[in-house]
Parts: sequence; structure tokens; C-alpha cells
Amino acid sequence: MMKSVLIANRGEIACRVIRTARRLGIRTVAVYSDADADALHIRLADEAVHIGPAPTRESYLVGDKIITAAKQTGAEAIHPGYGFLSENAEFAQAVMDAGLIWVGPLPKSITAMGLKDAAKKLMADAGVPVTPGYMGENQELDHLKAEADKIGYPVLIKAVAGGGGKGMRLVEQAADFLDALASCKREAAASFGNDHVLIEKYILSPRHIEVQVFGDSHGNVVHLFERDCSLQRRHQKVVEEAPAPGMDEATRAELCAAAVRAAKAVDYQGAGTIEFIADGSEGLRADRIWFMEMNTRLQVEHPVTEEITGVDLVEWQLRAASGEPLPKRQDELSINGWAMEVRLYAEDPTKGFLPSIGRLDVFDYPDHLVRVDTGVEEGAEISPHYDPMIAKLIVHGDTREEAIADLRFALDEGECGPLITNAGFLYRVLGDEQFAAGTVDTGLIGRKLEELTTRPEPSVEGLEMAAAALIGGGRGPWASSAGLRLNAPGKRQMRLADQFGRDFTVELGEPMDGPPRREIALNEGGERLVLKPWRAVGGADGGVGSGSILAPMPGKVIAVEVAAGETVTKGQKLLTLEAMKMEHSLTAPFDGVVQEVNCTAGDQVQVDALLAKIDTE
Repeated sequence: MMKSVLIANRGEIACRVIRTARRLGIRTVAVYSDADADALHIRLADEAVHIGPAPTRESYLVGDKIITAAKQTGAEAIHPGYGFLSENAEFAQAVMDAGLIWVGPLPKSITAMGLKDAAKKLMADAGVPVTPGYMGENQELDHLKAEADKIGYPVLIKAVAGGGGKGMRLVEQAADFLDALASCKREAAASFGNDHVLIEKYILSPRHIEVQVFGDSHGNVVHLFERDCSLQRRHQKVVEEAPAPGMDEATRAELCAAAVRAAKAVDYQGAGTIEFIADGSEGLRADRIWFMEMNTRLQVEHPVTEEITGVDLVEWQLRAASGEPLPKRQDELSINGWAMEVRLYAEDPTKGFLPSIGRLDVFDYPDHLVRVDTGVEEGAEISPHYDPMIAKLIVHGDTREEAIADLRFALDEGECGPLITNAGFLYRVLGDEQFAAGTVDTGLIGRKLEELTTRPEPSVEGLEMAAAALIGGGRGPWASSAGLRLNAPGKRQMRLADQFGRDFTVELGEPMDGPPRREIALNEGGERLVLKPWRAVGGADGGVGSGSILAPMPGKVIAVEVAAGETVTKGQKLLTLEAMKMEHSLTAPFDGVVQEVNCTAGDQVQVDALLAKIDTE
């Protein structure tokens, strides 16, 4: 077993690797950028090395700096985590050439599976079923359009070097293809430095099923069963679970056997995931499941596999990289119960899931019930430079119903703020009837987006408790003459306002013990409302109806669609902002006329910058 390892990553996965390494007695080295100078993974590691400014291209993506840090600290191995350099074959080879242990697959395996088009050809040769589509070298726009027309709509455009939902577009009709292609190529170039794409037939009732595989240097390859990651938003996973609902033993056996064949075809070593797309219109059937791609790294959702198998996949990675055989044979692995994971993000679902940036003052979830994998703690800053994931919340139960109930309870009881999070959205998703029935597909969230992202009104009981806590002190009715009636019980009302510009009128009951408060947090269904007496807010609807289009985060304007004096309709795209490697469309809040446009394509803008202004006609 290795004695020391450097983790070439940050945040949650860096902390995850450090904890397992510490349990195994392995010394850990962290790396960090300027933005992560106070990060949790630095304090957990035995040693930490600064590697540059906040932008990833100047820090976490600079392989030479990471290898130098490993040598300077005497680290024997480098664990890449996921993202960043984890699937970079050149970096893996450079690590090995430097005499260090690479905790991951062989560079040749990464290369073989790194480009989706080449990987599909390889899988077809290995007898693994693949989806129909175009994977050719000709990237001329007209040629790609002709291929899409030949496949038949809807089609999916995917960056060949893509991942995480970036560089991917669904096109439902021919008229939209070229615009979607241009946007996809821009995003792919920005995220991966490669704008080549492939085109796939889009499955109308698609389910995303993936199989965890693991290989060692002794020729052993096993699978650790499947995960269902069908619940997605814009091709990014929202809920992951294991096993897959509706999967019978015969289909599981055939699917997992295909995944093992795929791994053996590239001499795979370490942790990897074979991703399949299934046509779920008639349930899960082996003849309706096709290979999509392989992720040659640990997956974000790996904890659900750990929970149903009792295996620590990071430990397996470290042991396999040290030259040890796999700790278990295939016949020693089995499924126990049901596991489910959600990703808690600092983002506002009511505003197109725009990231919420700032300080995390409150972060408290019932860890006796839920596994919390995180890279932050109270007092941390959620930075605009990196992915805004706060934590992964994972539960394990005897049944799927128990797992859903426990996860919803954790979201309801937990508290995270003052940043806006997607906790309420996750709570509502888990409570959806179709999800509860296990008949999900990747389009479920898209079809129910408005319902799932609409922030509900707080309960009357919750408002009454908040009002009672705000007045506090146990002062009774004689402290104020407001609403006092002789020979009848006094009736009082309080008007409350929340941080989202809503106000509520509530009947006051008996005040709660304790001093009066200026504000109070109410947690219901995953939503965290900060309530104040309405007069303290100065009018709760100050921002409602405003036509000021403000930058929701720092970013780059990549397209301006309107000009001053132009008439626009509610929902019409005004401009496109690129931030956190994703494109965000800013739209008109109501019908009106563009009064001013204060940016042009290429401008770098800061949060809350006035980009445009709309007035009613």
C-alpha cells in the first residue's frame, strides 16, 4: 500500500479522498488556489500546497504545478478525483513518467474512451450495443445538419469530449438545429478545448442507467451493479439511486455483463462507469438498452453504490493503484437495500437555477439519518469560480420508499443559508407521484419544471409560529392597545415579508418565550424563508415588476439579441451570459420596450451590473 497521496482536486471529492486515506494511514497532500485559501480540504490534509490564482486554467488544470507539488512534498501518488484532470490521458502519463503512482486507469484506456465517437465504435466491435447516430470526422455544419436530418428528429448533439451536461443540446425540429449546434460548439470549446460533436438519435422515453465497474492490474474486472440517474435537468443529474427501479434479475445480469465486456475491451484498471441509455416505454428490457459512454474516473454519485454494497470505492482505488488485487470477487458482491443521493446546490430554481454566491452562515443536516459528503462548512464562501455544489446528501434504507422518505425528511429538517439553495426543489422532486412510482425518464423535470420550481406559500401554522417568535417575550395583550377589545379577546395581526419580496398577513397568537426578534428563519419542505415584520422591510414588493436586467453573477456576455427601442414579449431572450462554463439566457420579465442596453458581446460583467432595462409599453 502506498504511504502518501496528493489529491489533485478541491471541494467535496478532495475531502472524500482525504478521509479514506486517513483511515488507511496514508499521508495526504492537498493543493489549493487563491480562492480556496481557507477551504476545508486544506485543513483536513496533512500538508497543503498553493498552486496559483483562482481560474482553473491557472491552477487546478496546470498539470506541471501539481506534479511539482507532489515531488516537493514527497507524495508517492496522485489521485485526480473527478473533473479537472481526472480523464486527461496526457496528465496521467506525465504522472507516471515522473515516477509517481497514478490512481486511475491506464492512459491508453482513458484515450480509448475519451472521445465518445471513437468509444462507440470500439464498443460495437466488442459486442456492446450502441445507439444509432453520426460519429464521423466531417464537422462541416451542412454535413452535420444533413446527418441529423437522416437520423430523424429529435436528435441529441453531444460534444465528443464532453461531460457533466456541458456541450449538449436536444434538437426537436430541423429548423432549430443550426442554432443549437452553434451554441453547443461554443460551450464545448470553452469547457473542453474541443468543439467536435457527434449526433445521436434521441430516445423518446429515455432512462439513464449506468454500471459501476472496477478492474485491477491482475486482469480482474467486476461490476458493482447499476445506478439509475434518469432524473435530470438539462442533462445534469439531480437524483441518483441504486439499484434501478424496475430492473429484473435477467436484465441486470445481461446489462452488467455488457459493462464488464466494455471494461475488458480497454484493459481497464481502477474505478469506471459504463453509461447506458434505455428506452423505458415498455419497462427495462435488455434489447432496449444501449451504450452511451464511459467515464474513466470515479463518479459524483458513487456513494449510492457504496451504500448498497458496503464497499469503499476510494479504498479500492488506492489499493488497486498500489498493485493489490481487488478486495472482492464478483460472487462476493451483492445488493443490500436501497440508496439515494441528491446534490445540494447554491442556486435559485425559480430563476433558471442561477448560482447563488456568498457566505454560508448556516449548514446543518441530520447526519444521524443522512450521509453528508461536502467540501464546505459554516462560514465558507461559495465562490463564483467553481461549481456551486454545497454537498451530496445520501441515504440508505431497506426499501426505495424508505429511502425517499428519509431523504425528504432530511431536506425538511436540514437548514442551509442565507444562500438560496435547491433544497426545496429537491424536496418537491422526491415527492412527485411519478418519481415515487419509479416510472421516471430524463424528461420528467423538464415537463414539470414550473410546478417543481415554484416556491410554495408557507403554511399558516409556520407563519403563526414565526410571528409569535418575532414578538417574543411573553408580553401578553396589555403591551399594546392594537386590536384590543373590551369584554372580548384581543385580535391582532402581523404582516410579514420574506427575502423573495412576498408578504403575508397572519393572526397573532400567544407570543413565545424569549426576547423579540428582528427576523426569524422558517424551514418548510426544504425552503428556508427569512421572515421580518413587513414595516422593517420598507415594503415587500420593491423589486417585483422591475424591468432592470441585472447580471446574476460575474460572467462574459456572449450574445446580445435586442437593441434599444425594440419591442419584446415576456420570456423573449435578451442576451446570453456565460458563467461557470455554462450559458445562461436572460429573458424579458414582461411585455415591453427595451429602453437601454448597456453591454455588447465580449464584455466581462460583474454581479448586479445593469445589462438592460425594459419598460412597459
